[in-house]
Amino acid sequence: MGTGPLATAFDRAEAALAADHRLNRLTRRAYQASWARFRRYLDESEVTSTQSIDDRCLRRFLARLARDNQSPRSIARHVSAIKRLLRFWHQLEMPVAADPQLLKAPRAPRRLPDAPGIETVTRLLDNRESGQEPTGAPGTPQGEARRTRAARDRCLFEWLYGSGLRLAELVAMDLTDIDLAAGQARVTGKRDKTRVVPVGHKAADAMRDWLALRQAWDRAGIAAIFINDRGRRLSARSVQLRLDRACRRAGLDTPLHPHQLRHAFATHVLESSGDLRAVQEMLGHESLTTTQIYTHLDFQHLMSVYEHAHPRASRRDHFDDAPADESG
Repeated sequence: MGTGPLATAFDRAEAALAADHRLNRLTRRAYQASWARFRRYLDESEVTSTQSIDDRCLRRFLARLARDNQSPRSIARHVSAIKRLLRFWHQLEMPVAADPQLLKAPRAPRRLPDAPGIETVTRLLDNRESGQEPTGAPGTPQGEARRTRAARDRCLFEWLYGSGLRLAELVAMDLTDIDLAAGQARVTGKRDKTRVVPVGHKAADAMRDWLALRQAWDRAGIAAIFINDRGRRLSARSVQLRLDRACRRAGLDTPLHPHQLRHAFATHVLESSGDLRAVQEMLGHESLTTTQIYTHLDFQHLMSVYEHAHPRASRRDHFDDAPADESG
């Protein structure tokens, strides 16, 4: 993409991004993709230095994204990446004419979480075949591997739903993070913030079953709770694939994503308790506004009950079959 002051500025920002260990791999990759797109735009616009990047330049870049049919959410991700880029340049004492505070993303329509119902979650978790492998007789190496894998997978799903964990939080947990006797676990969430979450008896029992078998795969004393048969920390992608397979074995019409189990946790706890603050704490949301989206799901549930139960709620006439009043 050329050489010169602008190329040097991007190279230095890339180096600073690589050194920021607070970011996970996927976030770093998303920033890099956005920066590459912004850099192509600057090259096309014949911008040759950071000093030439002003507010108008940034607005034109966002307009280009909109013309390219980027969704509001995609544009918002680009805005976040560009702000991080400008902050890096500021830290590196590379002047930019634009004010990052003036860079605003279009407001994206808020989508309600796709939370499966209690019946769907129960069907997944109570199906003894959902974590099973198709081959391997009991007592054989293949059979033992199958039994160990099934115990691990059931534990994964119970913890996603039972404690409302994010997928990244689940796979990052270490053995020292859990206290089954106290019924709680320490979780490291976004921005390295830790919180303590409750552990229900189903999740605790599933964890005990998994830990009793886990040692067969732990050849190097790894700290991770969830490992694969090679003794390595289980990846987020592996959990997604295992859940997809379990959903098919449970006969669900549509496979679930791990985050849907977190949505289900929040929705079902809120429906039963109505305690929004408690749900906020358990989910690790910084703002109560983020948690409040689940109140919309709760209200939808209430409206559904109301429309089916109240004689004046439905549009159809509940008294069509009643005899007419002929008394005048």
